[in-house]
Amino acid sequence: MNRRRLGDLEVSAIGLGCMSMTPIYGTPDEGEAIATIHRALELGVDLIDTSDAYNAGKNEELVGRALKDRRDKAVIATKFGNIRLPDGKPGAKGDPDYARACCEASLARLGVDTIDLFYVHRIDPAVPIEDTVGALADLKAEGKIRHIGLSEASPETLKRAHATHPVAALQTEYSLWTRDAEDDLLPLCAELGVGYVAYSPLGRGFLTGTITGLDALEETDRRRQHPRFAEENLAQNVRLLDTLTGLAAKEGCTPAQLALAWVLSRGDHIVPLPGTKQRKWLEANAAAEELTPSAETLAALEEAFRPGVAAGTRYPAGQMASLRV
Repeated sequence: MNRRRLGDLEVSAIGLGCMSMTPIYGTPDEGEAIATIHRALELGVDLIDTSDAYNAGKNEELVGRALKDRRDKAVIATKFGNIRLPDGKPGAKGDPDYARACCEASLARLGVDTIDLFYVHRIDPAVPIEDTVGALADLKAEGKIRHIGLSEASPETLKRAHATHPVAALQTEYSLWTRDAEDDLLPLCAELGVGYVAYSPLGRGFLTGTITGLDALEETDRRRQHPRFAEENLAQNVRLLDTLTGLAAKEGCTPAQLALAWVLSRGDHIVPLPGTKQRKWLEANAAAEELTPSAETLAALEEAFRPGVAAGTRYPAGQMASLRV
């Protein structure tokens, strides 16, 4: 596995998102999830990503159990500040005291002394980003975190944060069917020397080509609440898969591998973060790093998946409001 840089932090060119290892996209098997993390490390995939928001901290606990005797092989990334308000709506909390409390709680759940990359998961509009990042800088000085990251921040917020303390990575959604970051965030990260971590690079599984109807998703699968997976939108989006599948066959790979290779091709400062809870998909994803799609294939993908082509927003309305703050 080749290496890429997130600011001053060196990581594998492809990471492992762990969100689905606890219930959200169907029902996971904990033993297989832990085996998947172990296999990732064997393959050189060392960026292991979680959050305190995933299954109310239980995801961090699972990651901690998996890495108990392998801490030195992993780059652990976790997040704070993505909360649910009393009325159940999504919100953000980023005041310094809360940041510190969340860091301490994440350290305990993960069973580690230091978090390698600590993200502000959602930006709190009521708290100046300078205050939030200042608190993280204090935690870094104390040795509790090594690097600072932001998730779903606006360009202006990223600039202000980076001026307060160097930001190692910005994490936002980026894939063939979610390309808005190309307008501003990707070039800004390159300009500032900030790494870009692309979450959902497989479109929450859509770009694998295996989700062609709602019957592919369990009743408890969170994607059923996402507009792009709503029946009418999904029927339109499935038409995009014909091009992807055909080009993948031409390149001798799977649709998912081609989708990941496309993300990797967009810049050396970009690290795709596909999530999975099974070893077979992890191994397939990791193999995408070895692909070099032809210029013709990349051009055809550009045309078929032009920005804005996907039907439906990437989150429900309430969650969309918390993005790019």
